[in-house]
Amino acid sequence: MSENWQPPLSLYVHLPWCVRKCPYCDFNSHTAADAAPKERYLEAVVTDLKLEAVRAGNRPLVSVFIGGGTPSFFSGKEIGQLIDVIAGKFRLQTDIEITMEANPGTVEHGDLGDYADAGVNRLSLGAQSFNAHSLQKLGRIHGPNEIYSAYEGAVAAGFDSINLDLMFALPGQDLEMAIQDVEKAIGLGPAHISYYQLTLEPNTVFHNKPPPDLPDEEQSFAIQEQCHALLTGHGYEQYEISAFAKTGFRCRHNLNYWTFGDYLAAGAGAHGKLTSGAGEIRRYEKPRHPMSFIEQAESRSIENHERQVIGADIAFEFMLNVLRLPEGFAAADYTARTGLSADTIEDRLTAASQKGMIEAIEGPGWRPTALGLRFQNDLTGVFLP
Repeated sequence: MSENWQPPLSLYVHLPWCVRKCPYCDFNSHTAADAAPKERYLEAVVTDLKLEAVRAGNRPLVSVFIGGGTPSFFSGKEIGQLIDVIAGKFRLQTDIEITMEANPGTVEHGDLGDYADAGVNRLSLGAQSFNAHSLQKLGRIHGPNEIYSAYEGAVAAGFDSINLDLMFALPGQDLEMAIQDVEKAIGLGPAHISYYQLTLEPNTVFHNKPPPDLPDEEQSFAIQEQCHALLTGHGYEQYEISAFAKTGFRCRHNLNYWTFGDYLAAGAGAHGKLTSGAGEIRRYEKPRHPMSFIEQAESRSIENHERQVIGADIAFEFMLNVLRLPEGFAAADYTARTGLSADTIEDRLTAASQKGMIEAIEGPGWRPTALGLRFQNDLTGVFLP
């Protein structure tokens, strides 16, 4: 890694409240009561953003992602306050991508126009399913009609870069139901569809009490295989395990994660990664609980819980991310992003190749095979330190 070389830099801003916590969600989110200290939290995030701007130095931001929680729990005016601080304190790439997550159950048409006016230029709608019964089982606060209304409102507000989140392998879902979900999403014509499998994450209601009617592994794979084919057949390119985009609408923010770029973190529980000019890689995390974060911000002493990533851990973290991409990676990119020679993973690449999970490409480079993409945990496990 050459002196003073650094990868692209993004910014993640976390807004932690939801109207109701979904039983499958393992994100750092909290149920919002009427007394949720929104104003204090926004002020704390502003303080945090100013501190993160110091970390950024003169490096330009290529993307901003406002996630949660449910960011649409906050008004367009409040989101605009945050974006104004970002625009005033950071150097921004001219065509910067600014994404905000929104719950179809918490947005109105006018609100969406306010978000666009505030500077959001990419909207991610958490649809999850178009089946009312499935949405109820997932604990969502919206129904199918709210999805259509939110999408139409986003188009009317001028958003041309809209993502729909969809889940599959839902309780009680069969192949026909899954196909109907994807067909309805395609029918709306979003620029991007995130299509991912429901997983029972630790510390969630579903993990502690799994739904009795989940599809088995064979059924889940049949859904995945046929719905992926349906998406690609309608012009959506699969550029990551769970991400499908029309030409020109790949999510730059998430691609920066998957290609081992750098990202700043603002807000309760937000995670960051930074590469110094000398090649040292550090990760850090903000206090998880909103009130702890607020109190620390008000005392101007936000804990960052930093750690340096070294040696084999760097190689593993790179592979953990980049092997999500069907197109794979170049050896030169591995060296540039990690500071390590490709020789350091040669034996692991050979082992993965012998298992039929990875293959060499011109460049030189490597990419996961269909088998490797299907059994992603087994593939990345080969690179564990």
